[in-house]
Amino acid sequence: MSQVLPSAQPVNHQQINPTDNMSNSNNAANEFNQNTAINVDASEVEKFNNLASEWWNKTGAFATLHEINPLRLNWIEDNVKHGFMSADSSKIAELGLAGKKVLDVGCGGGILSESMARRGADVTGIDLGTENLKAAALHAEQSNLDNTLRYQHIPIEQLAETHAGQFDVVTCMEMLEHVPDPTAIVEACFKLLAPGGVCVLSTINRNPKSYLFAIVGAEYVLRLLDRGTHDYAKFITPAELDKMALNAGFSRQDIIGLHYNPLTKRYWLAQNVDVNYMMAVQKPLL
Repeated sequence: MSQVLPSAQPVNHQQINPTDNMSNSNNAANEFNQNTAINVDASEVEKFNNLASEWWNKTGAFATLHEINPLRLNWIEDNVKHGFMSADSSKIAELGLAGKKVLDVGCGGGILSESMARRGADVTGIDLGTENLKAAALHAEQSNLDNTLRYQHIPIEQLAETHAGQFDVVTCMEMLEHVPDPTAIVEACFKLLAPGGVCVLSTINRNPKSYLFAIVGAEYVLRLLDRGTHDYAKFITPAELDKMALNAGFSRQDIIGLHYNPLTKRYWLAQNVDVNYMMAVQKPLL
């Protein structure tokens, strides 16, 4: 039995006032410019901001994310190793995330960002939920990760204009199914990566099974999520995501399904991608 996993990050792409390059954690929450907005659902930002105090409560609203994070982290690192090995890069593939410059898009409270920093990566998390970023920055400070982990309040499209080609790895987890234009996010991920870099995306498939598990099961039967959390029409099939990635310039590296049994509370990865799935893609060297 598979069950949809709660969304990890707020959907958050609005124009903001210009910020300094790569602000540190104390400068994470810059003010929005409310006069312009792109690729954003403001209700999503508000929803996760309201839950900001829950991010690091391992038995709270984001308990599922804490439980699945080791699975996601290991799969991401395996694909980073594979990608850099195939790219014959000057970066040492065997070290995985260690020594890599990583961008975590829609980082929320920093659960994945911190785990990648602990693996030796230099991590920048971006999000537009100011309360989420405050929670993430506070926890990073308490964890003594200030030197290798920072957060910035900025849309990915804006960051791509100033930091193109500056990251070895980009992750964007549980976000694409919420934004109005996921293609623009994928294109920005491509632009931000250095040649040979690896991008890992996760989202929810669109089919009768995913509707049953992601909406009926999770929101109405098991009540793992608030009703209305997901919009079935915004779910993305692997073929659609593959096309977005290929059109952006990526080559596909791997794809895997992420599964949960609510009875045994067991999580695992498998080839079935009917509901939640992750896709790893790579930017060509030239």
